[in-house]
Amino acid sequence: MKVGVLGLGLIGGSLARAYSKAGHTVYVHDKDTSTADFAELAGISSGKLNAETIPTCDLILLAVYTGAAIRWLEENAEFFQSACTVIDCCGIKSEICECGFRLAKQYGFTFVGGHPMAGSHFSGFKYSRSNLFQGAPMVLVPPRYDDPELLSNLKSLLAPCGFGSFSVTTAQEHDNMIAFTSQMPHIISNAYIKSPTALAHKGFSAGSYKDLTRVAWLNPQMWAELFLSNKENILKEIELYINNLTKYKAAIAAGNEQELIALLDEGRKRKEEVDG
Repeated sequence: MKVGVLGLGLIGGSLARAYSKAGHTVYVHDKDTSTADFAELAGISSGKLNAETIPTCDLILLAVYTGAAIRWLEENAEFFQSACTVIDCCGIKSEICECGFRLAKQYGFTFVGGHPMAGSHFSGFKYSRSNLFQGAPMVLVPPRYDDPELLSNLKSLLAPCGFGSFSVTTAQEHDNMIAFTSQMPHIISNAYIKSPTALAHKGFSAGSYKDLTRVAWLNPQMWAELFLSNKENILKEIELYINNLTKYKAAIAAGNEQELIALLDEGRKRKEEVDG
């Protein structure tokens, strides 16, 4: 199989490594040409992803920011062969899927939205690894939901990554859910660590502090674009969170122990409920 990978950051680099390790021919493109050159020298890629190699690809994986993915699709869709499947790995699905489905219909290839639920607070090709996706969930947004042959083919195409499970959804539902499960934790963590008290935490912190602050260490440019691309869903979740925090604040300020117990118990029960 011939595979094209656009972007050689943590996700794209790991994809390139996984397919190369599985014995597939990999072509890559990255805005930093030295990274693409290194991937070739290291034997991870067999050359550049360009107008000459794009038509030979059976699978193309887009691992760049949404805006860059859309621009690249619009500039290169005419080169895809009809048997090619293009899967994006962007964090937000509505914009990229609208573009991808439209171009796929126009040029005759297959486009599927994708979101590998794996990563690290470190970014860049040097942190990529071939087993990054081993056992991880993969979210798919296909153009059709009544096509078992397509889903079977997607699982086969993605087999070298080693995903542990696949979820199929719509772009809108994905973006709504990801605002809560991924984007809000990054905002909360990043805001929480700004307390002046954080500078003196050593010796006073354990597991809960580490859990809450782990994702404060993020890629600002990438997450800013993701938040703004999903603005409506993010604002809804932020408003809900502020409303809940206000209730805790009011109970503590008033010294209302029973109200505070009720709020804490409500959260404990919800955690028990969502974890089954």
